[in-house]
Amino acid sequence: MKEYDNYLTSKTSIVSSNRVLYTPSSFARSSLLHLQECGSLTALKPHTSSREKLSSYLFFTVVSGEGSLAYGGREYKLKPGFCVFIDCRNPYSHSTEKHLWTISWCHFNGPAMGRVYDKYVERGGRPTFIPDSTDPFISTLADLLSTARSSDYMRDMLINEQLSSLIRHIMTYSWHPEDKKAAPKRTSVFEVKEYLDQHYAEKIVLDELSSRFFIDKYYLAKTFKSQFGLSISTYIQSRRITKANNFSDFQRKPWKK
Repeated sequence: MKEYDNYLTSKTSIVSSNRVLYTPSSFARSSLLHLQECGSLTALKPHTSSREKLSSYLFFTVVSGEGSLAYGGREYKLKPGFCVFIDCRNPYSHSTEKHLWTISWCHFNGPAMGRVYDKYVERGGRPTFIPDSTDPFISTLADLLSTARSSDYMRDMLINEQLSSLIRHIMTYSWHPEDKKAAPKRTSVFEVKEYLDQHYAEKIVLDELSSRFFIDKYYLAKTFKSQFGLSISTYIQSRRITKANNFSDFQRKPWKK
């Protein structure tokens, strides 16, 4: 295994998998569509996997076997040829039982992915869909896996291009006028600032803000600094200093009888 890879071929009592845990550069995290994990797995026993509050978007396709997805208060039955595209900040679980499945997947994110997913939902995009063919999706997932394992100095740019291709394929199947709905209102950085003004004395970390306001943390950090001229941590520190100075001035102020 090369040091730049985290390529895992594993077999447990539950699944056999080939996957890459990818660490994008700081530039890729703040500016590009970036990969977090991709691979394929074959279930060896019935099992359920449940997650929530992940700053990630998940796409997977069922290669063989059957399973189900629980998402948004509904359960979706999945068979070969089905695809899944969901926002992992929301609770979800997927499971396979009698007909054990093989799936190929990727977890990814990007500074604009929240708005991209909103557009997907606005157009009527569903958590699951059946494309005319899964070949373009499986091919793109294979390209992502190959690129993530490579030593190409352009890896992050290539991955950005491949994820853009994946999203383009997904968006092809997003148009369902009967399901069309208004995109959820996105939290503005002004609401985040108001929260900081009220809670600056508490311990606050970027991951917590991202989960609380449903904003990608890299997009939040970049937008906050652009809007207010200070990073979030610097803004919190300045509020604390201002409060301390005001308190000190109050203590020194003479009392009037």
